[in-house]
Amino acid sequence: MQGQGLRDRVSEFSELGATIVGASFDTVEEQKRFADEQGFSFALISDPDRKIGELYGTARAADDPAVGFPKRTSFLISPDGLIAAIWDQDSITDFQTHGDEVLSEIRSHS
Repeated sequence: MQGQGLRDRVSEFSELGATIVGASFDTVEEQKRFADEQGFSFALISDPDRKIGELYGTARAADDPAVGFPKRTSFLISPDGLIAAIWDQDSITDFQTHGDEVLSEIRSHS
């Protein structure tokens, strides 16, 4: 899972001044339960009305069988609020090494 690969590298992200934030269509209560189960120490944004998902292009079409789940996507947002890199579900080949990819990208912008 994408979040686990990032969770396991939280200290490295912090050392680079980066913050990890996750988002899903789950309620706050569902996210809290999930974060506790997964040992996530980073913030999760609850987007049950899918407004953020729509803005970032991660919400699925209404006729998609997985419409209740956002597309797995990672965004690297620069300190000035611009999207510096995007990894969509097709470009994330290994969720366990995904954190390495993101860290490498952050280092390349330093």
